[in-house]
Amino acid sequence: MPATESERRLAARLKVVDEHIMRENQHDLESILQTFGTTARYDDEPWDAHYIGHNGVRTYYDSLLKAMPDLRIEVQRRYASNEAVVVEVIITGQHLGAWRGLPPTGRVVRFPLCGIFAFDDDDRLAGEKIYYDRAMILRQLGIFHEPEGMLGRIAMLMHPLTVARMIWRMVLPRRRA
Repeated sequence: MPATESERRLAARLKVVDEHIMRENQHDLESILQTFGTTARYDDEPWDAHYIGHNGVRTYYDSLLKAMPDLRIEVQRRYASNEAVVVEVIITGQHLGAWRGLPPTGRVVRFPLCGIFAFDDDDRLAGEKIYYDRAMILRQLGIFHEPEGMLGRIAMLMHPLTVARMIWRMVLPRRRA
């Protein structure tokens, strides 16, 4: 029985996503960009960062691949519908270049990520939107510490607003009821 138009479309879209992830793992920036259609968009939701057009998407990937030159994406699950393809992946890499204003730490990160791929009428990528735990990455880079831990408590105490509030409370007379 021949495949329906919907089945052919879904297969074409899954193929584009597979190619896209393969090119990401190869760190082939030009081939990554070729998986996008005439419109291109990349939304890094945890940072509220949105990259529009091929130049914007290029900027995102160029920065990412310089920050983690050994970036690896391991697909755990894929979900496909007529509207989108969703992937659950594990991202790994060593932070060897500047990223989001952070100098290289040399630390290895490993975290789960969910990516949602949208398509144009030609079944090329119209956009990719990603979600992940930003605090998990910052913790692995040594930038963020849980507030319950010793380093987290010290960081809270050293935060300028926290110190200002403590001084403010000591200086202000307490109200009597």
